[in-house]
Amino acid sequence: MPFPRWLPPLLGVLIAVGPVSTDMYLPAFPAIEAALGGRPGTAQVTLATWFAGLAAGQIAQGTLADRFGRRLPLILGTALYTLASAGCALSPDLPTLAFMRFLAAFGGSASMVIPRAIVRDLADGHAAARLMSRLMLVMGVAPILAPSLGGLVLRVADWHTIFWIAALYGVVCCIVVALALPETLPPRARIRLGPLALAGRYVTVARERSFVSHAMILSGTSFVTFAYLGGSPDVFITLFQLAPSQYGAVFGACAAGFIAASQINPLLLQRVGGSRLLRGGVLGSLVATVTLAALAMGGVGPWWAYAGCVLVNAASNGFSNPNATVGALSRHGAHAGSASALMGTLQFSLGAVSGLLVGVLADGTARPMALLMLLGATVAAVADRARPGA
Repeated sequence: MPFPRWLPPLLGVLIAVGPVSTDMYLPAFPAIEAALGGRPGTAQVTLATWFAGLAAGQIAQGTLADRFGRRLPLILGTALYTLASAGCALSPDLPTLAFMRFLAAFGGSASMVIPRAIVRDLADGHAAARLMSRLMLVMGVAPILAPSLGGLVLRVADWHTIFWIAALYGVVCCIVVALALPETLPPRARIRLGPLALAGRYVTVARERSFVSHAMILSGTSFVTFAYLGGSPDVFITLFQLAPSQYGAVFGACAAGFIAASQINPLLLQRVGGSRLLRGGVLGSLVATVTLAALAMGGVGPWWAYAGCVLVNAASNGFSNPNATVGALSRHGAHAGSASALMGTLQFSLGAVSGLLVGVLADGTARPMALLMLLGATVAAVADRARPGA
């Protein structure tokens, strides 16, 4: 199906709801804890509920996208995200903030699962990998800008303003979908299944070895990323005494590494092949996290050594994530929404666990973050060995 040149940037803007909402408020963790009466590390609970909402929401959004098309669920999901983000800004305590973050994630998950299904509607194989990489270029800008924007906001306003900005972003996304996004799933291709048949479809997808192995690679790399997201504010701001703006710069450099790798990826696809690029990314992440864990366990090294390990990991994910996504969805074109939702649910279920563990295990050192990142990279490496043909 032909598609206009402006469609990948539009899809990137939608998918960026995830990193914007995850990353922009990270520099505000200490301020949120001080304002709402939490001890250091308790703000990470709101990150865990955010990931839990994404995990639960993606199953629902994928089902709705296969039943009603792509546009309507996106409009309703972004509307819920907008209202819940406003609720975050008005939250009087941590439990309320955590609940509102769950609702925002449930709605925002539509902007994360459905664009991937739209990519599968339009292309497959190398073409889909190239389109996914172009999409990641746009969405990759968000992690660069979001923490820096959050740090800048904290210099002139309080943490509530960050969530008002997120609500405004949700309004923009809702309008863009309503006015510009074409419908890529025609009525004749939509799936009308009852609950039992729908559950059977998910079971069918989950029993396919290629889907499971590629989805677990993504889940492992997501576990790594979410351990970093949850632990990095305390490591770099509290432990290493970096200013929020400096933390934003570190975060942006890591995101830039991810973007650079994801854009080199399509240039290497024909020459190297998606399978080899995927394996190289998985191994790069494993080497980076082993080094990071060694530094943390020894309590040695300056902050930039830790940041360098995280940068290498992020760049490695720029190779592994696009190819793993295409590999997971390639055999499920007839129900790409459901397959994408199940994949996202696996990712963010582990993300919720990772975000919760990094808060529970916080001990004032970099060890919890580093060891959890290593655990996720190990899961991805084992799943890579289980891929068909690997």
